[in-house]
Amino acid sequence: MSKPKVGVFSFASCEGCQLQLLNIEEELLDLLGRIEIVNFREAMDEKRDDYAVALVEGSIVTETDAEEVRKIRGNAAFLVTIGACAVTTGLNGMRNSVAAREAWKRVYPDRDFDPNVAPEVRRVSEVVKVDFEIPGCPIDRGELLYVLTTLLQGQVPRLPATPVCDECRRAGNPCLLDRGIYCFGSITRSGCRAICPAYGESCCGCRGLLPGAPIEELIEILDKKGYSREEVIVRMNQFNSRDDQVKPLTGELGRLRKEVAA
Repeated sequence: MSKPKVGVFSFASCEGCQLQLLNIEEELLDLLGRIEIVNFREAMDEKRDDYAVALVEGSIVTETDAEEVRKIRGNAAFLVTIGACAVTTGLNGMRNSVAAREAWKRVYPDRDFDPNVAPEVRRVSEVVKVDFEIPGCPIDRGELLYVLTTLLQGQVPRLPATPVCDECRRAGNPCLLDRGIYCFGSITRSGCRAICPAYGESCCGCRGLLPGAPIEELIEILDKKGYSREEVIVRMNQFNSRDDQVKPLTGELGRLRKEVAA
């Protein structure tokens, strides 16, 4: 059988998730023996459009981005988004807290607004059909290898459906909440090996929130630790501004700010 042809593409992102593909190290040669990469700007000059599988990183922030990802989807039989920017809009989604023109003026005060800028930053899945998502900022290279090899075997990968707290407990990490430090580990999808809490850093939710996450309960706990409701909602918007569980809270925050301004 011929090797599946793969294209790797990026939109608004730091492109760190693409580099995780190159960082697979020992397993990379074996993987390259099973697939043929025909489009990958970070690693090769040649560009072809006969790929069957597309790996897409980055948020959709312009109308041109939307057109390009539709073309990619049209060429690909299977499309996988990689990384928080593509899966949840990641940090780019923070732009959605204000109108596009207002955000533009803050960043480029001396330049005319570019009409190509989309009204909102969008996840790839809001523009085209996505077959599978690999979350994280950056993605875990072990998880990337697992997903690719599972797909090559004709099977459906399964990502963890438990919170980061589970991984913290198994690793024996001290709970950051007990130390008075905010952490979203109880509402965030695991699979990162709790790498941030393991080094004493807060989980900021970069892998996306679990469905039915106990958000209000966590807000109440953090309030007792000295974090205001407003601050917690702002931090949730850092990576999850497009999550349906966070949107109502963001709307609530916007209304409160307007009332204070009035």
